[in-house]
Order: sequence, then structure tokens, then C-alpha cells
Amino acid sequence: MDIKTEIKKLEDGTIDINVVLPWSVVKKTKDEVIDEHVKDATLPGFRKGKAPKDIVEKSLDGGHIKEDVLRKLLPEAYAKAINDLKIKPIISPKIHVQKIDENQDWEFSAQTCEMPTIDLGNYKAEVKKITGKSKIVVPGKESAPVSFEEITKALLDSSKITIPAVIIDQEVEKLLAQTLDEIKRLGLTLDQYLASTGKNIDALRDGYKVKAETDVKLEFILQEIARSENITVEDKEIEDALNTAKTPAERQNLEQNKYLLASIIRQQKTLDFLKNL
Repeated sequence: MDIKTEIKKLEDGTIDINVVLPWSVVKKTKDEVIDEHVKDATLPGFRKGKAPKDIVEKSLDGGHIKEDVLRKLLPEAYAKAINDLKIKPIISPKIHVQKIDENQDWEFSAQTCEMPTIDLGNYKAEVKKITGKSKIVVPGKESAPVSFEEITKALLDSSKITIPAVIIDQEVEKLLAQTLDEIKRLGLTLDQYLASTGKNIDALRDGYKVKAETDVKLEFILQEIARSENITVEDKEIEDALNTAKTPAERQNLEQNKYLLASIIRQQKTLDFLKNL
């Protein structure tokens, strides 16, 4: 596919890719889409798939045709762009269609990012300051266990990492979607929920932005610690986790998401490693 690409890397690590699709490529794909509609067309006076192409084309919705063309072109064009630019994205792109006029080149932009650079600092020393307190034996007094929050704070304080805005935005949208689902389950509207919390949608989004940045930072930090300490997950550990499923449906869901399950197990093993420092 003949495309033109431009790339811009922002300071936070977000990557902006601009892609121009020549009209010749768009027209070829559009013709293929229309041919597919011709095969399934059932117009008065014609048997299925036998209506002339020009008549079928006039009966089709132009907006829907453009959507079909985009669905065919965008994945291939994006894949070629990141290959040509030698980018290794870690998230699905945020696509913005900029121009899709007839008889002109089409243009879209995609936002993505690569793995951010992580400096763990002297995290072991900082975590040991926390875990050391729980190892002090005071006669007649039981030692308080180390809390997840204390370890989290130590890791965030000692590590340096800049999270690309595109990742934070995706996480915020996910949190908002989860909140909306919960609101619907409660039988409330968004306005009712906001009124009950004394917040507006912007304040809710800002709060989620802070949470998203913290959560994502911690996730990357734990991944880097697991990598540097060679913390892995064995097949038996995954199988043992699958065996904890209470129902066949629950087990099937876990089996379909083994990668996510392995990530959760690895993260827990990493936390156990930190607690034992």
C-alpha cells in the first residue's frame, strides 16, 4: 500500500502519526466494497446479485460506504505506518479521521506510544525501610504487617517514569465506562449520580486522571521489577489458578484470558517479593 506518513514524538512519550492515503488506493478499496454490496443487493426487478453496479451504488448510503472503506483501509494502513516508522506500540491507537472527501487523498492521525523508560532508583532500599519495621520484635506486641499502600508509596517515590497522555486518557475512559455501567445497575442517571457526589463530569474525569496515572505508573514499575528480578509464571501456577474457578463458566472465562491471568499472578509474585525484602 502506497501511503505517506509523518511522525511526531511528544515530550511525554505520546507518538502522533499522520497518514495520507492516495485517492487511487481509496478508490480501489471503495470499488471492492461496492462490488461486495452488488453481490448481496436485492433490488426490485433484479435477482439477488444481478442488479447493475451503477444502480446499486446509487441506492447505497454514502456515509456507510465510507465507513466500510475505512474499516478495510485503516488497520492495514496503520500497520504499514508503524512498520515503516519502526515503532513498537504497546497500546491500541487512538484514531482521528481528518479528511475523507471524494476524489481527494484521505488523511487520518493515530496516537500511540512505546514502552516508557523506567528508572527504579534505589527501590529496594526504600522498600526495606518499610518492611524492616515489621521485622522488629517488641516483647508483648505483635508486629504490624506491611500494607500494600506503604510499599506502593515507596515504589512511586523512588522510581522515575513519565506516562504518555494517550495511555492515561485510555485508562480514564475505561474508568468512566465502568462507573457508567455501575450507575446503570443502580438504576440511576449520570446527572443523579453527579448530584449525589457533588461533582460535575469534569471533576469526575480529573479525579480519574489522577488515579489512572498512579495505577499505570505502579503497573509499569511492577513489570520492570519483575523483569529485572526474573520473576516468571509457570504453567502449573496458571493451571492451579484455573482450578480455583467455582463454575465451568468462570473457568472458561479464565482460560480465554490466560495472558491477563498470568499478568495478575506475576504481579502478585512481585508484591510478595517486595514484602519479603
